[in-house]
Amino acid sequence: MKVRNILLMGISHIGMALLGFAAGIYTLPILIAPDAPASAAVAAAAAQSTYIGEFSRERADSDALHWGEGQIAISTETVSFAGKLAPGPDYKLYFSPKFVETEAQFNALKASMALVGDVKTFDNFVVAIPPSIDPANYEAVIVWCESFGQFITSARYQLK
Repeated sequence: MKVRNILLMGISHIGMALLGFAAGIYTLPILIAPDAPASAAVAAAAAQSTYIGEFSRERADSDALHWGEGQIAISTETVSFAGKLAPGPDYKLYFSPKFVETEAQFNALKASMALVGDVKTFDNFVVAIPPSIDPANYEAVIVWCESFGQFITSARYQLK
């Protein structure tokens, strides 16, 4: 074999391995995600809510791989979401004292935010709020990918 052919095969094999690795990172969270809560459970949690908001794809740092859209409802006990999130690993839900829509804004305010809990599903979710957190002390809710430090989406919430 010629050296040129060996180099081309090596490059093509490495490229395919990298492509497979990237596809695995993207699909693994989808494959291991638990079943999303039923719409009835989300609606029941939303019916008890005090605050409402909306996740939108139109946030400054949202893009084709990092987005969320749908309705968020917050009570003193739960945050419920009826909509869709882009799949990804290690999503966390935070309350923020100020509305943010970029990674830089998130990182600047992270010390003043409250970690609510993990988001494990991408179609609807209901996350319990720890008793030590009062949603009235915040004005926004953010979905953040902890593993990659990626902003996913956010919503400013208001009284229902």
